[in-house]
Amino acid sequence: MVSGLPDLQVSFFFFLFVVSSFAGDPYVFYDWTVSYITASPLGDKQQVIGINGQFPGPILNVTTNWNVVVNVKNDLDEPLLFTWNGIQHRKNSWQDGVSGTNCPIPAGWNWTYEFQVKDQIGSFFYFPSLNFQRAAGGYGGIIINNRAVIPLPFGMPDGDITIFISDWYTKSHKGLRKEVENGVDLGVPDGILINGYGPYRYDPTLVKNGIVYQIINVEPGKTYRFRVHNIGISASLNFRIQNHNLLLVETEGSYTVQQNYSNMDIHVGQSYSFLVTMDQNASTDYYIVASPRFVNSSDWSKVNGVAILHYSNSQGPASGPLPSLNDYDAYFSMNQARSIRWNVSAGAARPNPQGSFKYGDITVTDVYVILNRPVELVDGKQRTTLNGISYLPPSTPLKLAQQFKIPGVYKLDFPNKLMNRPPKLDTSVINGTFKGFMEIIFQNNDTTVQSYHLDGYAFFVVGMDFGVWTENSRSTYNKWDGVARSTTQVFPGAWTAILVSLDNAGIWNLRAQNLDSWYLGQETYVSVVNPEVDQSEVLLPENSIYCGILSSLQKDQAHRVNFSGATSISGSSKMVFIMLIIALIGHSFR
Repeated sequence: MVSGLPDLQVSFFFFLFVVSSFAGDPYVFYDWTVSYITASPLGDKQQVIGINGQFPGPILNVTTNWNVVVNVKNDLDEPLLFTWNGIQHRKNSWQDGVSGTNCPIPAGWNWTYEFQVKDQIGSFFYFPSLNFQRAAGGYGGIIINNRAVIPLPFGMPDGDITIFISDWYTKSHKGLRKEVENGVDLGVPDGILINGYGPYRYDPTLVKNGIVYQIINVEPGKTYRFRVHNIGISASLNFRIQNHNLLLVETEGSYTVQQNYSNMDIHVGQSYSFLVTMDQNASTDYYIVASPRFVNSSDWSKVNGVAILHYSNSQGPASGPLPSLNDYDAYFSMNQARSIRWNVSAGAARPNPQGSFKYGDITVTDVYVILNRPVELVDGKQRTTLNGISYLPPSTPLKLAQQFKIPGVYKLDFPNKLMNRPPKLDTSVINGTFKGFMEIIFQNNDTTVQSYHLDGYAFFVVGMDFGVWTENSRSTYNKWDGVARSTTQVFPGAWTAILVSLDNAGIWNLRAQNLDSWYLGQETYVSVVNPEVDQSEVLLPENSIYCGILSSLQKDQAHRVNFSGATSISGSSKMVFIMLIIALIGHSFR
């Protein structure tokens, strides 16, 4: 099997050449089986969600404008959807993989995602969006490389390393979600994982023997790109590498002004790229650390994720205390976040510089001040709210209801500020103005850091501060080089302001990334409808799954347990697939 690998690689790249020559932008195909597997990240066996037997799942490594086809077989015992954190799905929210756009993939069924990474570059990830499943795994990385005609704004790294950091519980995701539903706080996690592995035994009193840990092997003098994702449940984590600087170069699809940091606070759902040069003398290995931030309990100080950076000429194992960090310093973290700036002179997915879009000169058309609160009783249940509304997912996805003009599934009446009324359960959606320019202020009245994400877009983070946002707060906005990203943190007792250009038609999820807050109702959707007929907007996919009011339209797919009969993909994809077969067969007979 191993000896045939080079031939397979040649065939694959020949296939890409053929597709590029005859079908425009290339296609890449993935077959995924999603199932429970057994792993021991913290030393004891437990059930996690794997993809093709891997935990974390495979990395999607593609290039700007490529078409991605992911055929998913759901071997779990409950419905499943994947969402692609930060992928914009231009005019194609059908592929977004959240409850407002897609019916779930039932257990034992297949469904195929087909989307283009249009005009994007950078570091992203995917994860299961339903039923608290992210707490059990099922996540992986997405790398979108520059096209050859667009140079990187830094030297080509000698290697590319993806790192997932996450708080982790040994209790199953089903057990965790039941506790959250009953108002039980998640509490201190059982550990912090790095790439699905538990901590190196840096302290025998805190880390038991026998835990398998991550080792990152590097060569002295070389520079590596570290793509770091906080894929966890609710904990903000600080990332650092002992004795090494982190040169920030990109976050969630935007090249940044290049600055050195000794450590970086990475909040739930956020992604960063750092260049790290192996410039130490390798007298020992070095610690890679992910530790909780903004928690006061001494129990949290015992929970650290620790991996090992191993130089090829290292003279011994890492030892001694972890690199120190102030346990709770929100002011430091906010100033660090403010220091992250957009590189307005760098080209990204297109030749023109990122900063050619002068967002500070655009007139705002809509303003939403969105306030969250801690968990509270709503209709007798423990729920979370945004502007007093706890989102109630309908049985029929919003996008399908819109497509079939079904009344009463949702209302376009999400309030632009907190209303003077009791909190309520509702399916209330923001009515966005197509090609409008929306200002959203997140006001965090909770006691913990929250992070918020908007599908379909990159927004500009223009301001954040402690206290209550007022009209006068706009005088502090960064109207030139605020970084464009898809997830932003909001500190407790503070606000964060974003600006977003609503040029992407569809229905897009606006959510808390903290899994407990999201699960209990802290989300809504932004409906962006082009009032004119737009021939470029993607039509209802042929392979759509129907549920709720539209269940009667669903054809029997119970036989779809093999990939060969999984889906009806577009004609162009079929042609590409045939060409792949021909290319592979032709190569095998040389």
